[in-house]
Amino acid sequence: MQRYCASCGAPLAEGALVCGSCGKSAAQSGGASVGNAPPAAGSGGLAENVAGMLAYVTFIPAIIFLLLEPYSRNRFIRFHSFQCIFLSVALFVIHIVLMFIPIIGWLISLFVSLAALVLWIVLLIKAYQGQKFKVPFIGDLAEKQANA
Repeated sequence: MQRYCASCGAPLAEGALVCGSCGKSAAQSGGASVGNAPPAAGSGGLAENVAGMLAYVTFIPAIIFLLLEPYSRNRFIRFHSFQCIFLSVALFVIHIVLMFIPIIGWLISLFVSLAALVLWIVLLIKAYQGQKFKVPFIGDLAEKQANA
């Protein structure tokens, strides 16, 4: 079963005595202990993997997570929120451009919509699993914004 650092929430390697991310002792007892589940993002009660997944539902929860404490301080949640917003904007622009191209553009738009649906499902699953799945180009932009 995966263990997580009580201080920063990063996954711990099996048998690790020190967190590889923050350098604090894995056996540290600073009010919290090493757990078998990801810690909650804060007093809001949502675990970071659930909040990251919810950011993809639409761009509205993504914006809310970027505005509300403690979610706005969590890099994992910020990454998924920014990636959702950037992906939504990119897909919107692609669809607008394709709508101006008669018949072929409309057909391509249907395939783009199908690919977006598949990508959306993958992003939901990866976020729930606690993974950062980066969409090419958009994921890099989201990571830069999340770390800023």
